[in-house]
Amino acid sequence: MNPWVALKADTYRQYGRFSYGLLLKGVFTKRTFRVAVTMRICQGLAESYGFFKLLLPIFQLLHRFATHSAAMDLSWRTDIGAGIALTHGWGLVVTSKAKIGNNVTLFHGVTLGSRDRISRNGERLSEYPILEDEVWVGPHAIIIGGVTIGRGSRIAGGAFVMESVPPCSVVAGNPSAIVKCNCTPDVMNRAPV
Repeated sequence: MNPWVALKADTYRQYGRFSYGLLLKGVFTKRTFRVAVTMRICQGLAESYGFFKLLLPIFQLLHRFATHSAAMDLSWRTDIGAGIALTHGWGLVVTSKAKIGNNVTLFHGVTLGSRDRISRNGERLSEYPILEDEVWVGPHAIIIGGVTIGRGSRIAGGAFVMESVPPCSVVAGNPSAIVKCNCTPDVMNRAPV
């Protein structure tokens, strides 16, 4: 997805509408939103040519400062769909190889991490989580490995997820278990993407 379109959707998720004034307001007043903005700018500059591509190292540094001030570990290279909502942010850790869909909400302390396993032929395989559209992940939830969290699912706070989750499910516990099926996605200010 185009990073500039995704940035508009991120702003929409934050405020319920988009304007350049709200985008600037978010950059100066919301530390978690600033992380999303610097990430999108880095992604846009990485896809550009000529002079603009030369600005990438400066914005990579700005992104590093933004993530540090928000106490997050979120690479600008992470594949994140439009309309990301980073709520509170403290302690958020996302591997750069995770894939995150549109209109996803991540709370503080969430970990999206890799899991290594040894195949039958002795080869080490690293696997990374995939969050489909409209997934809600509560505080301090841990999702690791090559799992897919289905569209519209909710992961309760403190859940430890190592198995794939079907769409529209509520998952809780350690180890995690599906506690409800056919739930309604929990997306505040759903961005039209």
